[in-house]
Amino acid sequence: MLRPRIIPCLLVHEGGLVKTTGFKHPKYVGDPINAVKIFNEKTCDELIVLDIDATATGAEPDYKMIADVASECRMPLCYGGGVRTPQVAKKIIGLGVEKVAVSAAAIEDPSLITRISEEIGAQSIVVVLDVRKRMFGKGYDVFTHNGRKNVKREVLEMAREAERRGAGEIVINSIDNDGQMKGYDLALAQKARQALRVPVTFLGGAGSLEDISALIKSCGVVGASAGSLFVFKGIHRAVLINYPQVAQKEALVRAALNLST
Repeated sequence: MLRPRIIPCLLVHEGGLVKTTGFKHPKYVGDPINAVKIFNEKTCDELIVLDIDATATGAEPDYKMIADVASECRMPLCYGGGVRTPQVAKKIIGLGVEKVAVSAAAIEDPSLITRISEEIGAQSIVVVLDVRKRMFGKGYDVFTHNGRKNVKREVLEMAREAERRGAGEIVINSIDNDGQMKGYDLALAQKARQALRVPVTFLGGAGSLEDISALIKSCGVVGASAGSLFVFKGIHRAVLINYPQVAQKEALVRAALNLST
């Protein structure tokens, strides 16, 4: 039986681990490798690592950093940042990464999704869509380059195209909710889950395990990803890498899906 996944998302900026708010004001929270070691001990479902510099600066992925993270990681790993060709995606998979995430390059040239899918398999390509609510009218626009460039395409339209072109998973990341820790955009999550057949992961806004439970209750079997929730603790946001214990996570999922024990 497919189960929901609870997934920490780590942002790498200038070689360090950071957390943003609204895709701005990166706050240093530690070393990526140390964070991975802690998440190993906590038996996470999966881990997403996004280099937020690579696409914005046009740089190649930091292959050494990726190799170091992959060699340490004991859970499925998804890496994104600076992936612009099938060859780069294949190289990253060769370093021990299970999934490669693409965003700006695939949005600018959707044929890249198909070409990467053919190179490494649909199960290994994830399309990340960073979205913001439209100021006037309904819907959400997709943004790239750390939320600075509006590509003026509606998120569900873009997500369905990515699915058609061979994406094995879609990640929808709310810029509005990033770092706010006030809950996911459940209305958007429900619409996306209904519109897509491939696995969907939602990111942006989780501030408690109750927020994750609310997402699973609303959408069923999805990925619930979070950054702040798993690197901060308490109202003052003290830096502390954390993740629910196995029994706690199992109880959360069972309650959210209304499963018997």
